[in-house]
Amino acid sequence: MSERLYFRQLLSGRDFAAGDPIATQMLNFAYVIGDRVTREAVLIDPAYAVEDLLAVLDADDMRLTGVLATHHHPDHVGGSMMGFTLAGLAELMASRPAPVHVQQTERDWVQTVTGLSASDLITHDHDDVVTVGEIPIRLLHTPGHTPGSQCFLLEDRIIAGDTLFLEGCGRTDFPGGNAEEMYHSLRALADLPGDPVVYPGHQYSAEPSAPLSTVRDTNFVYRPRSLEEWRTLFG
Repeated sequence: MSERLYFRQLLSGRDFAAGDPIATQMLNFAYVIGDRVTREAVLIDPAYAVEDLLAVLDADDMRLTGVLATHHHPDHVGGSMMGFTLAGLAELMASRPAPVHVQQTERDWVQTVTGLSASDLITHDHDDVVTVGEIPIRLLHTPGHTPGSQCFLLEDRIIAGDTLFLEGCGRTDFPGGNAEEMYHSLRALADLPGDPVVYPGHQYSAEPSAPLSTVRDTNFVYRPRSLEEWRTLFG
């Protein structure tokens, strides 16, 4: 399927929401995955300036058929939380409505933060598959940063959201975070077969992506070899 795969990694403050001081500071990645034959595509974690992301689709002659959310924080899906409000899913649905795919544990959090209704959301279990044209995307439940955080595995790539960065991992001290669940989620990602390229939710490293084998070898979150060691270092 590689010749059919349409894949864009877009950096906030540069590729979209240029000049937005929050977007520039936060360094979020949004992603577009699509099928070059059917011209169908999904957006992953649209926030800040959804019109810019839609313009990317339009310029490439791709048609939006859905949205995938890694988790509910406003810098990934828009909405209000912890005293600030960002554009995101609500504005996207008003402009170009499409089903929003979330992990079932994250549904209520997404509704609360974004104001979307239950009918806007499609909930999923661990290991469900969403298909875009003929491109299958496997949904992996990876709690820890939030209760319903999820990563997306397709071909030789994994979009890791705020579960796994190239250096470090997502914080676990926000509401719904859980350090022990994060440990188990990180171990599950480390054990994925093959060597998929990790595409994180933020550019908190010099490179925007890296093979999973490199991340396992260099990321300090993989130094603990047991839950007890994890608790000692990160608990």
